[in-house]
Amino acid sequence: MRFPNGWVAGVALVAGPVLLLVGTLLRSPYHFFFPDQLKAAAEHPALMTAAYTAFLAGHVVMWPAVAELARRIARKRTMWAAWGGVLVTVGLFARTFHAGVDQAAFNAARHRGVEEATRLVADGYGDLHLFSYLSFTIMFGWYVLAIGAYLGGVLKAVPAVALACMGLLPLGVLKGTELVSIIGTAGLCVALVPLGIRTLREQPRPSRKALVLAAPVTAGLGALAVLSTLG
Repeated sequence: MRFPNGWVAGVALVAGPVLLLVGTLLRSPYHFFFPDQLKAAAEHPALMTAAYTAFLAGHVVMWPAVAELARRIARKRTMWAAWGGVLVTVGLFARTFHAGVDQAAFNAARHRGVEEATRLVADGYGDLHLFSYLSFTIMFGWYVLAIGAYLGGVLKAVPAVALACMGLLPLGVLKGTELVSIIGTAGLCVALVPLGIRTLREQPRPSRKALVLAAPVTAGLGALAVLSTLG
């Protein structure tokens, strides 16, 4: 049995890119630099919360997608699969770390005002941390994975180039949308959504037992999610 299984991988290959594109488009009306992002968050809290939440969720969902892509590459190109998978996954961790800082900055803007939050972010923007040294993985990993996918016969030339476009996304804290952001996330959809659909079609139909168990398991996970917000 492989991990993640085909159903999880297939859903991730479809949902991850779509969530990233949605998050990118939702915050596209506002200038990409952090003072403008904080101002937009204060003036349009629901929209910006949805944008940043979708973008974060997309990166979290992407890990099974990357694992599946690396698994397929490894059939012919083991080293490209290993390096590409590891570098992109570390980059996903870095993006998730940045999202935590984004959330803290938005909270500061809501509770302390935009001006104070802007000063706070500006004062600490260049401070070093673990992911300062690993930021190259956010961009470079996609190039390695895209080359591996092409050489391994997983993606043809156009989807492979589209996958590599994810390396164009601006990195760092409170980065909004630029044209290259849309190109990158749209390219990810072009590269991975068809592969995700193909992966789902390859899976055997779920058994009746699995379908019966799905409802209580889903309800239980939902309850745990609610309880998690109380602690």
